Amino acid sequence: MTAGMVAAIAFLILVLFIGWFLVSVSSAVNLIKTDIDILSHEANELMANANVLLTDVNQKVATLDPAVQAISDLGTSLSDLNSATRHLTERASAGSGRVKKGVAAFAFLRSIRRRNKAKQPNGK
Repeated sequence: MTAGMVAAIAFLILVLFIGWFLVSVSSAVNLIKTDIDILSHEANELMANANVLLTDVNQKVATLDPAVQAISDLGTSLSDLNSATRHLTERASAGSGRVKKGVAAFAFLRSIRRRNKAKQPNGK
């Protein structure tokens, strides 16, 4: 009978230990679930804020695109003007007389008009 009593007490201790363990695991799982819900909510807010920020940046970039294009066009025009002026200076210094200088100036103005017409969307 004492062996049966020892076995019964051992079984009772085992059941109590398993019960305590399951309660601990259950509370840990509930705590983890709560933490995951909080993290999920914060991640959703973070994604929403990132989307708002990205939309704002895209709008600002779209606003700046025409200014950047205008600066690029200005740089190209200045480069063309520099080349034409250098060419005109070289032609004027190579030859003498008003006729050659007048022809060079006319050719310079004509080339600028052609470039401006080519840059217009309808080509007119």
